[in-house]
Amino acid sequence: MKSYNLLLGLTVTACALGAQAAQPAPVSDINQQPAYTSPDVEALQRMLATRNRALNDMQQQLEELQTEISELRGVTEEQAHTIDQILQRQRELYQEIDRRLAAAAAKPVANTNSNASTNVSYSNNLSENEAYDHAVNLVLKDKRYDQAITEFTAFNNKYPNSSYSANAHYWLGQLLFNKNDLKGAEKEFSIVINNFESSSKRSDAMLKLGMVAQKQNNNSKAKSIYNNLIKEYPGTSAAQLAKSRVASL
Repeated sequence: MKSYNLLLGLTVTACALGAQAAQPAPVSDINQQPAYTSPDVEALQRMLATRNRALNDMQQQLEELQTEISELRGVTEEQAHTIDQILQRQRELYQEIDRRLAAAAAKPVANTNSNASTNVSYSNNLSENEAYDHAVNLVLKDKRYDQAITEFTAFNNKYPNSSYSANAHYWLGQLLFNKNDLKGAEKEFSIVINNFESSSKRSDAMLKLGMVAQKQNNNSKAKSIYNNLIKEYPGTSAAQLAKSRVASL
């Protein structure tokens, strides 16, 4: 009888345990649980943000350096062109001196009372030579630019067919350009380009005419002038400067 009761108790207990095990486990909604980020993930996020800021700063610095390099390159090219112009002017002055010495050596001395005139190769008119030299010296030596403008204007009016005409018009255009008289400078540079195709100043005059157009905010005209300069005078310093200016337009 005791064995029977014990067996019955064990059976009831087993059934109860089985029913409890059969009940489904409680389900929780993961969306309702609070978000949790580990310290390692937070540190990684901070590192990434710091790196991105550093990259942005480096990119900005590189862009600023590139801009500075471009500006320095433009200044260097301008200075190279100015030096080239100075050297060209020196060569012209030396040539003028040589011609004057040659003319003086060829002057007849047999008769001191002779009225024979000296045949100067670069100009037969002494007053013309003196007038041109005087105007040039006002620029190179005296730095009296306003008076030089007056002298070159008078020279061009008095000697329209002078062998110095191309240079005189170019000098005048440059002086007017420096005073920001763009209309006057445009006129003088155009005279050099249109009337003196064989002049050594023509390529420089084309460059300056393009610069005048740029100052007048006429970039399409400036670009056309620069491209013509590059086509007609490839390899010259003026053409190199024109290329850099076309690239900046």
